[in-house]
Amino acid sequence: MDTIASLFSFITWPVSWVIVQFHKLYGAIFGDNTGWAWGLSIVSLVVLIRICLIPLFVKQIKSTRNMQVLQPKMKAIQERYKNDKQRQSEEMMKLYKETGTNPLSSCLPILAQSPFFFALYHVLSSIASGKTIGVIDQPLLDSARQAHIFGAPLAVKFMDTEEKAQALGASLADVRVVTAIMIVMMSASQFFTQRQLMTKNVDLTVKTPFMQQQKMLMYIFPVIFAVMGVNFPVGVLVYWLTTNVWTMGQQMYVINQNPTPGSKAQDQYLGRLLKSISTHGQVRGRTRRSMIKRIVAKGPDRNDIERKFITGLAKQGYAAQEDGTVIKGDTAVAEAEGGAAQRRQQPKRQTKAQRQTGAGTAHQAGAKAADSTPARAKASQQKSDTSQDDTSKPAGETASGSSRQAKSGQRKGPQRPKHPSKK
Repeated sequence: MDTIASLFSFITWPVSWVIVQFHKLYGAIFGDNTGWAWGLSIVSLVVLIRICLIPLFVKQIKSTRNMQVLQPKMKAIQERYKNDKQRQSEEMMKLYKETGTNPLSSCLPILAQSPFFFALYHVLSSIASGKTIGVIDQPLLDSARQAHIFGAPLAVKFMDTEEKAQALGASLADVRVVTAIMIVMMSASQFFTQRQLMTKNVDLTVKTPFMQQQKMLMYIFPVIFAVMGVNFPVGVLVYWLTTNVWTMGQQMYVINQNPTPGSKAQDQYLGRLLKSISTHGQVRGRTRRSMIKRIVAKGPDRNDIERKFITGLAKQGYAAQEDGTVIKGDTAVAEAEGGAAQRRQQPKRQTKAQRQTGAGTAHQAGAKAADSTPARAKASQQKSDTSQDDTSKPAGETASGSSRQAKSGQRKGPQRPKHPSKK
């Protein structure tokens, strides 16, 4: 580690200068020789570096998302040219060039931060050895050697001997307890950061080897930090723990405000956005308007989560606009494809049993109608005959005939005369 750190000795002077400037500020508040003054100086150094690396972090997010989108195409190229590695590499580079994606962009923040990390390690190692370095002269060196964080000197390591710990004014037991706690916290923060990336901010509809690699790194990185942490001075552990916490908070903010399309985080974000719109009746915030604007612009390319959001707006009587706002409408229609006419609802397909039941019912209804047709025709004919007989009779006879009631079993109308033998 000392050999690697010496390679970045050219940057030790600016790192030591920044630490000394912050030490002057915190030393006036907590005291020059306190662990708070030196510890907060290292924390402030991390914050300053990470603020400068925000543009690289944004580029890292875009590159990671582009790589996730390209995974199906990359897999297809690998399968198509699996026997021709050179052609496979050429097609991969062509795909990266067409989409403007750089696979190394996801590693830029770590690569850019590495020189500062090794320079800080070189500075703290010099303090532990009692050597001046950069702008840290002898008075500042003596002050830094007296500084303790929870009983552990800044320049001591977990694997150091009892004699070295006592030389810096501490016991080995205190040093190992403090460093062990910091190593566990450092590994846990790294694991949680990677886990929230995999469980919340990954498109679950795309299953690629890239996701499997990320899951492996989720468990490998904490182990690497735990193994390497025993060789880090306390000051370096403070630096790395601070940068892990910063990364975790920064990533949490990105996941909540700008989630990956198709991920669980996007589903939660759009759910909160829908609730806010139903409460306030408008889209509040430029970031939210930008999100709705992107969803509307996608049109038919929306994923299931975005279609569900548009449908939820329509059910509450709102319609999303191209500028990212929403309008209230009495007859807002749920359009999943955006701007297209509502699709005609197709009838549900019946099962075989339902079709047989329906055919049997129709057959019975037809038979019943066929049986009732002659009866209706016969009744109509009888009614017509009665009307003609009533018309041909005189008025008086009609009146008297109508006053008499037909006997049971006799046919209505004019009766046939009886035979003389039956009188």
